[in-house]
Amino acid sequence: MLGVYLPGDSTVDLRQIEDPAPGPGQVVIAVRASTICGSDIRAIYREHIQGDPAESYQNVVAGHEPAGQVVAVGEGVSRLQAGDRVAVYHISGCGQCDDCISGYQISCTSPQRAAYGWQRNGGHAELMLADERDCIVLPDDVTYQDGACVACGFGTAYEGLLRAGVSGRDSLAVVGLGPVGLAAGLLGGKLGATPRIGFDPSAERREFALRIGAVDEAVDPTDPASRVAAEWHVAVDCSGSTAGRATALATLRTRGRLVLIGEGHGFQVEEASPQLIHRQLTVHGSWVTNLAHMRELVERLPVWGLHPEVVVSHAFALQDADQAYRIADAGQSGKVAIVPNPA
Repeated sequence: MLGVYLPGDSTVDLRQIEDPAPGPGQVVIAVRASTICGSDIRAIYREHIQGDPAESYQNVVAGHEPAGQVVAVGEGVSRLQAGDRVAVYHISGCGQCDDCISGYQISCTSPQRAAYGWQRNGGHAELMLADERDCIVLPDDVTYQDGACVACGFGTAYEGLLRAGVSGRDSLAVVGLGPVGLAAGLLGGKLGATPRIGFDPSAERREFALRIGAVDEAVDPTDPASRVAAEWHVAVDCSGSTAGRATALATLRTRGRLVLIGEGHGFQVEEASPQLIHRQLTVHGSWVTNLAHMRELVERLPVWGLHPEVVVSHAFALQDADQAYRIADAGQSGKVAIVPNPA
């Protein structure tokens, strides 16, 4: 079968590899959609981050946002069967530590922890091997591209909004209108937040966010005439930039809640008393999501009438993965999907 590897230096390597066979507790999935995450671009495609075990790419098939159809099951598999449609939670933990037991495999620190697309083969291939415990069954009304978007991006946004307790009592500011920011705006609206404002210097991304209804207003934070006022109940930074986090902080009203989702760069607070303490702000760091919340999210999507695939602006065949990564790396698009096996 064909698989995509990311050797760094902004290149894509297509290789012919053997088809996987399921071991005990494992399933083989025919991948129907595998979306590209910003962390793939930041930490693998451009360069290979070393030192942090969670971001140490081990020369495996890339892609940690897969969804597809089960085609084979191994010994001991009891919940899934061939034909099931699933998304894959992209970190497989030890299954024994407190974090794994609570569903936060993302925080597992065991040497056994292995993320799909980082330390074990991921979804940029025709077939992938996954542990049954990492698979989430998709409702009939949830598409494969919906499932792939949930596998990381929408799950990450949902977790952040849950941390802040977003509800119909809140207004919402989203900083960074890339795929995760789009997800935060769409999900925030379903949770009742209104109005919703988005901040991004890219005119293309602002226009796309408005077109799909992710925000009610989209603003260029670099424009001196832009409205960056301290009037929002919740601000979610999805940019991962120092400037973006400063914008998010500046938008909050007294007793507001800030959620930091985007990774990378710094967070600068010059004076804690006037900037945090006197304004009585709450700051949440939120990393991916847990398995229960991801299951909850895919179950809510049909109820809300929300299809996460609305954020997908480009889709490519597996053979065109190089072009897919180049568009994702440009940072001007919505979500980019690779479709190894069209449904």
